[in-house]
Amino acid sequence: MKKKIFFAILGLVLLAGGISGIKALQIKKMIDQGKAMTFPPEIVTATGVQKSSWESTVNSVGSLTAVQGVTMAAELAGKVVRIAFEPGAKVHAGDLLVKQDSTTEEAQLRSAEAQIALAQNNYNRIEQLLTRGAISRSDFDNADAQLKANKAQADAIRTAIAKKNILSPFTGQLGIRLINLGEILKEGTPIVSLQTLNPIFANFQIPQHQLAQIKMGYVVRITSDALPGEAINGKITAINPQVDSATRNIGIQATLENTDEHLRPGMFVDVRVILPAQNEVLAIPATSVLYAPYSDSVFVVDNKTDEKSGQEGKVVHQQFVRLGEKRGDFISVISGLKESDTIVTTGVFKLRNGQAVVVDNKLAPEFKLTPKPEDS
Repeated sequence: MKKKIFFAILGLVLLAGGISGIKALQIKKMIDQGKAMTFPPEIVTATGVQKSSWESTVNSVGSLTAVQGVTMAAELAGKVVRIAFEPGAKVHAGDLLVKQDSTTEEAQLRSAEAQIALAQNNYNRIEQLLTRGAISRSDFDNADAQLKANKAQADAIRTAIAKKNILSPFTGQLGIRLINLGEILKEGTPIVSLQTLNPIFANFQIPQHQLAQIKMGYVVRITSDALPGEAINGKITAINPQVDSATRNIGIQATLENTDEHLRPGMFVDVRVILPAQNEVLAIPATSVLYAPYSDSVFVVDNKTDEKSGQEGKVVHQQFVRLGEKRGDFISVISGLKESDTIVTTGVFKLRNGQAVVVDNKLAPEFKLTPKPEDS
């Protein structure tokens, strides 16, 4: 019985060993085939790394403000009897906007003018009597003071009437009307917004350590999502003499031509101050970079001779790089590449180290520093 068990166990051991040996041979054969297998070359687009001159800039964000802008308001209380403007219209300095009821003031003015006429007659008579010595000098002074007081009272009434004829203080564009005909306005009641749109100010701030780079008259380039694909140039016209003690930033103001009046006060804008110096950089297409958490890399194209066939071919190797500023379709490389290198520009996600490639630039995209997408 023991012999039978022994031989059964022995048979199982030999069977397991045989199966293991067969599997080991199969795995070895698969490994050898994998080592011998060559992947077909990938078709890629490529370009040479070149030096470029980029504008040196100081970047910031800012907002637009009107050179002259105000919300017109009632200076005195009164009833609106005439609205002389159309919302959104352009007006000139001195144009009538709103007329308030001034009948009471006009009646008071007629009374004041009558008092002036009476005081003037008294003054003339007393002046004649004074030359004859018939009255004292104090009587003449009283008559003179009364005449001046009556004239001052009339001037005050005329001023009140003038304030009830609300005029445009400068040339500009009106906004939405905020009052209605017949409405009783209180002192300070807003009437309509009046803004000068051309030119227009762009206010922004820069850190104090960049102040030495900024000078009056430097060109400023403004972009906004309200004007996709368009940039408007202006010049620095004011630099705040005081640094903000809370943020350590300094305020800068640029003046822009706004002929088409597409820019409006209150808009958020991106600001670039163009410095005189040019930056020499190695620029590559942004699509050539394989971004990763540990480090960014590109694939450099090398020439390689096949040891068996002796034919010339191209392979790629992964090169880690340190990237700088991005502009348009390009990004600058601080380290990791040299000017003579050729890099893959599209399809980098499907490549691996040592892979054979075929360069075909027939369908290569066009890279630009200032791209303007067709659907923008």
